[in-house]
Amino acid sequence: MSGAGNPVRGECALRVDGCEVVLRPSFQALVAAEGELGPLFALVERAAEGRLALGEMVTLFWHCLRELPDGMTRERLGEAIVALGLAKVTPVLRVLIGQILAGR
Repeated sequence: MSGAGNPVRGECALRVDGCEVVLRPSFQALVAAEGELGPLFALVERAAEGRLALGEMVTLFWHCLRELPDGMTRERLGEAIVALGLAKVTPVLRVLIGQILAGR
C-alpha cells in the first residue's frame, strides 16, 4: 500500500504494524460500520463526549480500510492501535468523524 491517502476523497493514513494503512470513509464503508455499531450520529455523539469505546474505533477503522494489508485482521489492527496509543490515533479518528459530519 502506498501513498498517504487522498484528502480530497476524505482519506487519511495511519502507520500500523510496520505498514501504512489508508482509511477512506466511503458510503459502503460507513454503511458497514453503521450496520455493526448502530447509527453514525450516535457514534459521533459518543466520540464528542469522550465515550467512544476502543472496540468501536477499531470497528470504524476496519470498515474504512481502503485496502486490506496482507495478514491484517481486525484483532491485529486493534492491537496495533493500542500499541500506538490514543494520542496518535485520535487525529485519524477526528478526520473520519469530520468526514462523516461534513461529507465531501
